[in-house]
Amino acid sequence: MQEKRPLVWLSTSSTDKPSTPALVSQWNIHPFDLTEPPPFGLARTGKAQVGVLDLSAYPDQGTPYLDQWIEAFQIPYWVGILPSAPDQNTPPGTLISRHCSDYHTLPLDPDRLNTVLGHLWGMAQLQRQTDNTHQDSYQDAALEGASQAIRQVRAMLRRFAKTQEPVLIYGENGTGKDTAARFIHAHSSRSTQPLVTINCAALPVSLTQSELFGYEKGAFTHALDSRRGRLESADGGTLLLSGIDELVPEQQSAILRFLQEGQIERIGGNQPRKVDVRVIATSARPLKQMVETEEFRSDVYYRLGSLEVKLPALRDRPEDIPIVANKILANTHTAFGVRKLSNKAMQSLALHDWPGNLRELQNRLRQAMLLSESAMIESADLGLAELALTIPGQSGLSLEAFRARADRQALSCSLALSHQNVSAAARILNISRVSFYRLMDKYGPHHAHSSNARAARHHQ
Repeated sequence: MQEKRPLVWLSTSSTDKPSTPALVSQWNIHPFDLTEPPPFGLARTGKAQVGVLDLSAYPDQGTPYLDQWIEAFQIPYWVGILPSAPDQNTPPGTLISRHCSDYHTLPLDPDRLNTVLGHLWGMAQLQRQTDNTHQDSYQDAALEGASQAIRQVRAMLRRFAKTQEPVLIYGENGTGKDTAARFIHAHSSRSTQPLVTINCAALPVSLTQSELFGYEKGAFTHALDSRRGRLESADGGTLLLSGIDELVPEQQSAILRFLQEGQIERIGGNQPRKVDVRVIATSARPLKQMVETEEFRSDVYYRLGSLEVKLPALRDRPEDIPIVANKILANTHTAFGVRKLSNKAMQSLALHDWPGNLRELQNRLRQAMLLSESAMIESADLGLAELALTIPGQSGLSLEAFRARADRQALSCSLALSHQNVSAAARILNISRVSFYRLMDKYGPHHAHSSNARAARHHQ
């Protein structure tokens, strides 16, 4: 007997399973009440890849917990159920267009619903296999986590995926910008079409035109045959300009006409070709600042900057580190099987500042798997044994440790914003100057401005 596929059923009316026998017989349905908030730490039920959003009894007060449920499950495909075809400008219509790949109206046709669910299940499985093939382990885990920061990013990416507008993705190196771009493509209407990636940092200036636009036979000495460029290869799909901040002005000019008109022209050709491509660009530096310093063309920027999302650094979401680290370890099998982190090792990870973000986390875990001679990874294997005590007077993972770190960050940020003016910095933090000095004394030996502050106070 074939094993039933898991299916999540979110309902605005009840948690009872659907009474359609043909549906129940093929799917292992897990019902949830959408009128209540999701429980803390909710994981995917049975590794479900498809969900049903039952809005057949849409409440007058709306669905305040819908986004929380969607984010909790992280299911790639949803099918909506409505009492009748939705109007475009109504809340149910907006919810369906934002979250669902398809919708059905009452009374349900079980055969049609089964067909759609089966198709989406197959697409999810194919997408999963493709992702595992092309992503290394930290990229595969880049968007995992339950922090508010990464949940907001996932919600924004899902909304952007429903549009055809260009998207700019910012983030420090190693935060998973390419993963975010692939997420948008995979959840868009172009998911079955090609995703063509151009590594801008590795694109030679002399080959930019031929690589992007292609060429006709005889266009130059070695052009023995016609060749499509990368933009033409992405026709109908998505073009990812990875690291667009690495393009020099000459290369930026080359893509301007394509961004402006959606047309290309092969080298040696005289016929413009229309291409239907959705553009996603990633950058480690804010392009707006680069425009101000004349490192990036403003006309190119404004044709890319319709929608923007910034990926948080790993240090800004420390609560996600255990989830991401365990996901990376689970994807890497060794002679010991799946490795595990000791409590002290996990504390070391949580207290580290992660200047290299997810890439550094992956590298340290790989190092640990090579150095450790047991199934349990310790702090020393990670090269973090001396870094675990980064907060003065604190040891281990404690509430006081996190409060101390927050205090030190507040001091640094407020002084930077106020140009080292203590009174102004205290006003920014909404505390008295005496309290500000007290904090500086507390972290004085470890704070760059403490000696200057004490000296200034003696002269007051």
